[in-house]
Amino acid sequence: MPADPYAPGTTADPYAPSTTAGPYAPAPSPDAPDALPAARRRIRGPRLGFGLLGPRRARHSVSVDRLSALSLPIGDDGVVAGIDQQGEPVMLGLSRPVPFDVVLVGGLWTAQILALRTAGTGTRVAVETGRAQSWARLVQAAGGGHPCMVTHEVGRVAPQGASVRGPVLVVRDCGIRPPRGRVTATPWQSVLTLLPYLSPVAPRLLEHAGLVGVQRVSPDEAEEIGRVMALPRADVAALSTLPDWVTLWCTRGWRQYVSLRATEAESGLLGAPRRVD
Repeated sequence: MPADPYAPGTTADPYAPSTTAGPYAPAPSPDAPDALPAARRRIRGPRLGFGLLGPRRARHSVSVDRLSALSLPIGDDGVVAGIDQQGEPVMLGLSRPVPFDVVLVGGLWTAQILALRTAGTGTRVAVETGRAQSWARLVQAAGGGHPCMVTHEVGRVAPQGASVRGPVLVVRDCGIRPPRGRVTATPWQSVLTLLPYLSPVAPRLLEHAGLVGVQRVSPDEAEEIGRVMALPRADVAALSTLPDWVTLWCTRGWRQYVSLRATEAESGLLGAPRRVD
């Protein structure tokens, strides 16, 4: 039996590193042959402060020649505004660190689908409208009992306190001549203005918008929109023939036709696509 280092009269240092094998013996030098297997064989009990050793499993690895086969589905963030002509999803980012104004010349159905999907991302939606009854069912269903979507009378939208942790979308459904809003676009608070048709105030709204969506309009309205948004003649001609579920999203330097397909739940709540309500 080895001598007790704590026995009276001993001169051994009880805190000197141990030279005997044991559960807390120091690990051998990495340069020593078979050092790692030997160290693992000696460790059987619990490790001080680390508990028991877990099961040993093979590490996940892939060979170099197979790295090119790996991919990650990384794309734009936002809500799905529909699919493009190639069948790829088109994302509409409405939560931004900069003010963002969107104008949609189109139907209530499209605006409500976008509002519902935006609320589904955790963004609060404030709807400024003169036809609250048209939004009532959507507002009730959107939050599941939580006030994530709220309607306000025209001109009665209070400051929303938008922030990076609480982005806000303000939907202005105020007819063809919307008054100047008390709540404007700010960082993390975007404003979507719905225009059923063009009016004398429409060109000003289109010119100052960061993004414009256009659904089916009359040929005269298409000419006016084409002039303001600098659209090619082919797109101007197409605007008067678009199906109810198609929107041309555009700026003065970019344009994209998007087909908005509602989910089964959205169709059950809002009905079939329609340009006119």
